[in-house]
Amino acid sequence: MSNVFIAFQDNEDSRPIIDAILADNAKAEATYPTGLVKIIAPDSLVIRRESIEELIGRSFNLQQIHVNLVTLSGHIDEDDDQFSLSWTH
Repeated sequence: MSNVFIAFQDNEDSRPIIDAILADNAKAEATYPTGLVKIIAPDSLVIRRESIEELIGRSFNLQQIHVNLVTLSGHIDEDDDQFSLSWTH
């Protein structure tokens, strides 16, 4: 088993994205190195547009996560509804 991770700038714009990721990925854990929020999960991690929209109360273009994205590790699969990282094919 390998971990995937994604890290965002620690700011107000990233908070609902981070909250949605942690809510949708039960095995994910957040760490808070200076100025960042790094989310680590075993094997895979999914970011769902719908979950973010529920938290912010408006529509959200999933491409907006890239504005505050710092780094990530894993194979990327992305469409209009979700962004996922995994080490499985």
